[in-house]
Amino acid sequence: MVSIFFAIQIVLAIIIVILTLLHKSSSMGFGTYSSSNDSVFGAKGPMDFLTKATMTVGFLFILNTLTLVYFYNKQANTSVLNEVNVKKIEHNLPKPPSVPQLPTK
Repeated sequence: MVSIFFAIQIVLAIIIVILTLLHKSSSMGFGTYSSSNDSVFGAKGPMDFLTKATMTVGFLFILNTLTLVYFYNKQANTSVLNEVNVKKIEHNLPKPPSVPQLPTK
């Protein structure tokens, strides 16, 4: 179960990075390649869409992070030693060698 959420976490992180790079900035980043999107979304449309998409994916990222924390804490409270059957181990131990006795007079 944890591995599924961890894979989702990696995918969400990659999507957040891509969405952040698509935002227009002073250096323009990957936003220069989104000029064709201006005609689809309108003059201010892509920034509003990208902002909402980034916030939504960020919210999902935080929820997934909290879910992972819950599952990792649940795993951390268990120990391998709790699962060991002590009686079975005691029966399988070899008997200690007998100690020689001093002769009595």
